Amino acid sequence: MIVLAVDTSGSTASCALTENGTLLGYRMLYTKRAHSQILLPMVRDLIAETGHTVQEVDVFAAANGPGSYTGLRIGISAMQALAFAGNKKCAGISTLEGLAWNLCGRTGILCACLAARKNLCYCAFFESSGRTVTRLTDDAVLEAGDIAAQIEHYSEPVMVIGDGTAILRESCEGFLEAPMHLRDQSACGIAMAAMQTEPVPPEALSVSYLQAVKIG
Repeated sequence: MIVLAVDTSGSTASCALTENGTLLGYRMLYTKRAHSQILLPMVRDLIAETGHTVQEVDVFAAANGPGSYTGLRIGISAMQALAFAGNKKCAGISTLEGLAWNLCGRTGILCACLAARKNLCYCAFFESSGRTVTRLTDDAVLEAGDIAAQIEHYSEPVMVIGDGTAILRESCEGFLEAPMHLRDQSACGIAMAAMQTEPVPPEALSVSYLQAVKIG
């Protein structure tokens, strides 16, 4: 099964192509330009450079929130359009779950945390077995102090992923921080989560904003 995944939920734009659990290619770019300007050319070049065609893709996956209102719509709309054109399926993946899958090789508790506004963050907790990720809490909008209390509740060190880390530093000590190359939203995490998700028709793909807040 070939999966094309994108994440346009924040200040990075990324795409990944996988086949039966093998990463064929990945591109990520921090950009101040509109995601609409760079996403499809990035996808086109990635697919071509891996020696495949868009017609060979079985599932088109996208981060579906939380995150930037405009960015999410761009990623979702692009994957819907490609899926409609090829009569293929889609997968909508929580941005926070995609972040957790970045660290699926680590065993322990993971906190996916994205800055929202002021002292608020988008947050969810997961547990990684070293091979797969299990959700512990629903995606939520929480104050940094509440997230810190949850982190301190666990008897083992918690690793935090996402740009909310900087906010949490002011409220909590003792947590671990994801390394630089795994810290931000990534289409690789979206692709891995999509491989564990039942795909849906493209018209069923939707966005979960949690609240009307922009990040990135």
